[in-house]
Amino acid sequence: MTPEVEDALASMAAVNNEFFYWMSIALMMLIHAGFLAYEIGASRSKNVLATAMKNLLAFATIVASFFFVGWFLYNAMPSGFLEFSDAAKAALPWSDNMGPNTDDPASGIFWGAFALFAATTGSIMSGAVLERIRTSGFLILTVFVGSVVWIIGAAWGWHGAGWMLTKLGFHDVGAAGCVHMIAGFAALGILINLGPRIGRFLPDGTAVTIRPHNLPLTMLGLFLIFTGFFGFLMGCVIYGPTGYATIYGSPTTLSAFAFNTLMGMVGGIIGAYVMSRGEPFWTISGGLAGVIAVAAGMDLYHPALTFVIALVGGGLVPFIGKLLDKMKIDDVVGAVAVHAGMGLYSVIMAGVFLAGYPNTDGNPSISFWGQLVGAVVFAALGFFPTYLLSLLLKKAGLLRIPPEVEEQGLDLSEVPATPYPEGIPVTAMRSSSGTAVLVAGEEVK
Repeated sequence: MTPEVEDALASMAAVNNEFFYWMSIALMMLIHAGFLAYEIGASRSKNVLATAMKNLLAFATIVASFFFVGWFLYNAMPSGFLEFSDAAKAALPWSDNMGPNTDDPASGIFWGAFALFAATTGSIMSGAVLERIRTSGFLILTVFVGSVVWIIGAAWGWHGAGWMLTKLGFHDVGAAGCVHMIAGFAALGILINLGPRIGRFLPDGTAVTIRPHNLPLTMLGLFLIFTGFFGFLMGCVIYGPTGYATIYGSPTTLSAFAFNTLMGMVGGIIGAYVMSRGEPFWTISGGLAGVIAVAAGMDLYHPALTFVIALVGGGLVPFIGKLLDKMKIDDVVGAVAVHAGMGLYSVIMAGVFLAGYPNTDGNPSISFWGQLVGAVVFAALGFFPTYLLSLLLKKAGLLRIPPEVEEQGLDLSEVPATPYPEGIPVTAMRSSSGTAVLVAGEEVK
């Protein structure tokens, strides 16, 4: 092979690498379109524009703050401590690598993919806290989780030099732990301090079902998230001239991800459908739950095993939702059940089914103990800092909107526009089970 041909092939490989992650970013944008539709549909009609604006602002503030802070933390903290390594210095916002630089065509592409991961954490939390959180307080929390908390977890457990990999053999190729679990437990910390929506629970503790104003839109939003998840998983793969590798550098194929993403998705849908007795919201949420349930080990699972793990995971989600109801925690979209619950389940299942499997060269094999420790670390990292920050915001009066504003709807006080100028659609209807529900904000027996 002549030097000219070798140069041409190397140039082509570099272009393909850049385009691969460019498409990953584009597809991940669908996740945010999906969350936007999902949360608008899940809210009542009096809150739809405030919900949409909160999603847009979360996306904008996280991407910006991730440029200035998050990418540096990912490259500076794999050891568990802040280190100004060469990689960390290259990730500082004033570095030559963090701008147009023909000598470094890859940094912006990788940063972009991780910035979209970061924005996903904000979208996960956003749905849980609908209809009663102050936009200012939410943005403080979402920037904190999206550009500080989760990326520290990613540096520890997802980076090829992260201490959880090098010391414990931790395995989480699809970010079930460092994205979904951390964001889900962060949402739980916020919800404890935020409290439920007005009317969500009766004085005796009975849960009141507040219906989404547009359930079909919510279901469509989740299907857009499913589509965007293929871009999310593209970003979990290292693509180079010799083929594909996991985020840890171990060999893999896109076939492994295709088999297990689809089998996880359908397994979760079927499991949630059966165990929720056909309830549409939980059924469609089961698809996302199923993918997360198998994400930690999807590079190694057989598709049949993937289906079983996801089937069980999807079936568990409605019960986690009922448990939260009993605890009087008002999670509008089931984010804690789907992301925290299934992220934890995913990390543990990888320890059960992949224990003893060789990890990347020079690192310990996958073990149940390593997965368990990793799960505890991620749960604590997601919950405690966010709980404390939301408690501080609560004490300062910056967390929750006033009751009179909540009852009238956030659109009247926060958004200079009208979502439905031709009339307000009915926001709720009587539950077929006889549970008390709300219609246009009024309780119906």
